[in-house]
Amino acid sequence: MIKKKPRFLRKDTFKKSRLGKRKKKKQIWRRPIGRHSKIREKRRGYGKQPSIGYSSPRKIRGSMRGLKPVLIYSPKDINEIKKNEIVIVGKVGKKRKIDIAKKALEKKIILSNLNAQKFIRKIEAEKKKKEELRKKRKVEEKKKEEKKTKETKEVKKEEKKEEKEKGKILRKETKKEKPEVKIKPKGGPKEKKEMFRKALEK
Repeated sequence: MIKKKPRFLRKDTFKKSRLGKRKKKKQIWRRPIGRHSKIREKRRGYGKQPSIGYSSPRKIRGSMRGLKPVLIYSPKDINEIKKNEIVIVGKVGKKRKIDIAKKALEKKIILSNLNAQKFIRKIEAEKKKKEELRKKRKVEEKKKEEKKTKETKEVKKEEKKEEKEKGKILRKETKKEKPEVKIKPKGGPKEKKEMFRKALEK
């Protein structure tokens, strides 16, 4: 009977969260160095240390779900994948990741570290939200512009009214204060001289 490979964990992983309590990502093996460490001394009843005897056979070694893993960085690499291989999406930007996921769904290829359907649905939902926000912003901007135009029109009307009122007041003032009109004497130079003499005599 084949024995199951043990989980290689540090001591007190079930006690401390920094060592991996309810945190699977932090459950990482580190070689014990302590003077009194029971795992380092390989005592019975304590956790196992990784050693040569636990290695898997060469044919299966490094495989995932019985398939050979292949790293991918672009959608073009999917065309080169064979039947015995499984895809691992490398460190790629969001745009390229979308292209890879779409091509994998078309060719029905399994991605080990990415659920293509969920990923595409999530991105579509995000796009819809962004479009709705854009529409709302446009509506708000239009409303603001309409308010501004209304306010400017009202201000202009008020200014025109004030100008008209000022003009009316000025006209009334001009009517009240009429300037004295000087009558110019008619005729030639002789008649003018006589008019001046009369004025001086008075």
